[in-house]
Amino acid sequence: MTKAEIVQEIANKTGIEKVAVQATVEAFMENIKSNMAKGENIYLRGFGTFLLKKRAEKTGRNISKNTSVKIPAHMIPAYKPAKEFAAQIKTKVKVK
Repeated sequence: MTKAEIVQEIANKTGIEKVAVQATVEAFMENIKSNMAKGENIYLRGFGTFLLKKRAEKTGRNISKNTSVKIPAHMIPAYKPAKEFAAQIKTKVKVK
């Protein structure tokens, strides 16, 4: 599902204009990104948590040049679904 499909579905279900829904979805995503860039986690009860995880320093390899490269420790964004949400997916989605 794409962002445009999400906007269309919300507009259909709520009767709100697509332009307003688009602005709301964009503002929501921008808010999540800016707050995570400040080092904050985002908690959405019943949906999940957008959190920052620390990746340890490691040595990588450049195979084409046959050299080692140090990759410094850094933070990455991650998502952890809420227990209810994960349970719902387990029961409703079949493995292909």
